[in-house]
Amino acid sequence: MSLYTWLKTATVGVAVVLATASATTADAAATPTAERSATASASAAVVTLRYDDSRAGGWEAAIAAGVASWNANVDNVKLVEAAPGTRAEILIVATTGWPQATLGPVRPGRQVRVELGSQAVSQGYDKTRIAAHELGHSLGLPDTKPGPCSQLMSGSSAGTACVNAIPDATEQARVESAYANGAASLIATDGRTLVDAP
Repeated sequence: MSLYTWLKTATVGVAVVLATASATTADAAATPTAERSATASASAAVVTLRYDDSRAGGWEAAIAAGVASWNANVDNVKLVEAAPGTRAEILIVATTGWPQATLGPVRPGRQVRVELGSQAVSQGYDKTRIAAHELGHSLGLPDTKPGPCSQLMSGSSAGTACVNAIPDATEQARVESAYANGAASLIATDGRTLVDAP
């Protein structure tokens, strides 16, 4: 092989190696940025709502289970416990009457009230279902009475044997739609109080 042919082959080889290395570096640099951008967009679209259950003694486990149900079944809204002394969007209190709640969807900075009434519990209704149902009102879901146990928002019309605390696909989709474009697109909270007596 002549020196000219050898140099030409070596130069082409170096150029290929450099081009491959540059493309790999560019891809590696672009991918994390793209992934970060997608993650940031997804995070920006999630509406975080704080709840205060400091006045809901005896309901803590049911509230935690109801919150977990919603957080597991919708992606663009998350319920988190408010830090002590901070304002919460969802104020939860224990009462002696029937469960009731302000109809949302609640926006960050606004406030709705959930009353977890012991009268329903004394009549045999499940505490976790009650908590999840009332939180559903805060997220903008009206009652669907009468309705089957599979519908969380059927509430007391499903009977005392019903312990389902998971929103069905339609209920999940309605909440996802209400919070689809983040907090900026939310309509004002309805403001009506829905009482869940049978």
